[in-house]
Amino acid sequence: MVRLHEHLPADHRLGQVYRWGSILSAVVLLVFGVMGLLDSIPFFGTQGQHVMGMSSNGLLSVVSIVVAVFLLVAARIGGNFASTANMVMGGVFIVAGLLGLAVMDTTANFLAFGLSNVFFSFVVGLVMMTFGMYGRVNLYLPYDNPYYQARHPEVAEVVDVAELSSAARRSKLRTIPPKTTA
Repeated sequence: MVRLHEHLPADHRLGQVYRWGSILSAVVLLVFGVMGLLDSIPFFGTQGQHVMGMSSNGLLSVVSIVVAVFLLVAARIGGNFASTANMVMGGVFIVAGLLGLAVMDTTANFLAFGLSNVFFSFVVGLVMMTFGMYGRVNLYLPYDNPYYQARHPEVAEVVDVAELSSAARRSKLRTIPPKTTA
């Protein structure tokens, strides 16, 4: 059984990308949630009122604030946790957009989703997933990438990145022959 946490490095330079992705998403959600609560909109309702160009009710505002706080905590923790939180929450937002599209204009629309909410969910979900996957998911990760080194420890031990020529660093070769001792 493969355990994901065993294949991820503990700290790397991409941590700032993950943190800022969480912070950016959290700020947008926090502003939306607080604006919804300040407008004294009903807590439950399938129609909702317009807040920042989207339909909202009190429940959606509270959910937005809770998700924003979670993303801020993820940004504070940073590293792989922030990356994974961005990817998972991005997926949740995409699924929420699809579900919102399915229940729009029905009595099951308890979050008062409108079409603008669906588009917002898709965009924010894709942005969060992009921030979360940045530098983690790629067919051609460079040899000095910590995710590449964590997934290929045998190459990381053999290859000293400082010794590689600039041509070797730019190449798309996936394997480097082991050093031979003379």
